[in-house]
Amino acid sequence: MKDHAVEVASPAALDAKGISKSFGGIAALQHVDFSGSPGEVHGLLGENGAGKSTFIKLIVGALRPDAGTISVFGEALGGGPRRARRLGVAAVLQEIPLIPDLTVAQNIWFRDEPMHRLGMISERRLLSMTRTLFERLGVEGIGPSALVRELSLSNRQVIAISRSVAHSPRVLIFDEATSALPPKEVEWALSLARDIARQGGLVIFISHRLREVRTVADRITIFRNSRAVGTYRTEEVSDDRLITEMLGRPPQMLYPPPQRTRTTRLMLEVRGLNAGDRLKDVALDVREGEILGIGGLEGQGQNELLLALAGLRPARGEIKVNGVGMNISSSRQALRAGIALIPEDRQSQGLLLTKSIRHNVSLSILGGITRWGVLNLTKETHLVESMTKRLNVKATDIDQIARTLSGGNQQKVLMARVLLTKARILLLNDPARGVDVGTKADIFGLLRQLTAEGYGIVLHSTDFQELVNLSDRLMILRGGSISAILQGDDLTETNALSASVGNWTN
Repeated sequence: MKDHAVEVASPAALDAKGISKSFGGIAALQHVDFSGSPGEVHGLLGENGAGKSTFIKLIVGALRPDAGTISVFGEALGGGPRRARRLGVAAVLQEIPLIPDLTVAQNIWFRDEPMHRLGMISERRLLSMTRTLFERLGVEGIGPSALVRELSLSNRQVIAISRSVAHSPRVLIFDEATSALPPKEVEWALSLARDIARQGGLVIFISHRLREVRTVADRITIFRNSRAVGTYRTEEVSDDRLITEMLGRPPQMLYPPPQRTRTTRLMLEVRGLNAGDRLKDVALDVREGEILGIGGLEGQGQNELLLALAGLRPARGEIKVNGVGMNISSSRQALRAGIALIPEDRQSQGLLLTKSIRHNVSLSILGGITRWGVLNLTKETHLVESMTKRLNVKATDIDQIARTLSGGNQQKVLMARVLLTKARILLLNDPARGVDVGTKADIFGLLRQLTAEGYGIVLHSTDFQELVNLSDRLMILRGGSISAILQGDDLTETNALSASVGNWTN
């Protein structure tokens, strides 16, 4: 419940007037006006490429506008990131800028470490400050001394959020900061946003999950084609209106219906699958043309299940592909069996960000287009262009560097690589995480096309709405074991959540 809303105050917490920014003659922002109030959570929506990221970089001082002015609580913003921090601006980004080989405490207080009199970092005070911060923020289950590389993606995001609020910012930007979080941690993050607003700060909340924006935001501003096209009070605007404003056209169906009924032919059979102490005696079947959803609260074995099936996690149990028993102990063996994984974190686990789209997509099929050590460039170009066209990858050409693509287009590049392997059993780990509504519709439509072509899909998502709307059957894991398998009339968000906490009975 939003009890922190206030009317527009003077001075505004953030006031941007006539902001324009171009790169190489291409307009990223055109004459943008934006005003955020003290005590407000202000939602910011728009497709990838609409100008949101450029606008955020201007606010945090990473870029300077070509025209226009920005002020924070009446003081002019200028002079780069250091000036923005002095004015109380902080941001939490979707792609988590943590240092993996440092501890949690070292990451949170990086460049703000407590020092001994002799100029050395006080590790004791560093740990104490982190514990105090975690107690204030309600962070549980993460040790200050743990190395960041050992944490899950969601826990790394919790650390990034904690770091950004450690100095009590007056303007806090959540840029897809909840995209990697399961439901409990999402509510924790939304609660932090509300608390900052109650204390008189401004939170700019960016998310492609409309439900989250509606839950927390007092007002919503829409960006489209480098312009701010409208600002609305949240309770006065419908989802359809928001999506129409974002896309510039009426919304297409986000969750398309199945294009054909799944067959009875079993593509994947798993019995008695165990992986360490995180996965316990799991059994599942995947039929031709079926999407089997995998859900549950965070850390209940979902990732371990996908990694085990992909040959990336040691596991014991029986696996059959198309009726034939398989020993899958490596990703190479999984691919030979026709099983391919799209990992959870596309940037650190999937893509070579400094390489081109061409290089990333063809990486999995180089052996088939190389002879005597010479790459068949014509064949590579044809295959990559055909697949990226099918997936509607938005890029200048296939030689564009992956790092320069939006998150949604990076995800499509990764999916294009997997589809070129010809694997018919796809393991998808949160494929729509942090992508805009238009790209989500593309991805969900692709999943329906693939099942119509006879693929079998195992889909894990942290978004129960996605799982319920896309899955033919939904398997809920709890404590590494199957809590429920939902289908037909039982396949609802309420039942999925109930099964996740152990309260659902059939």
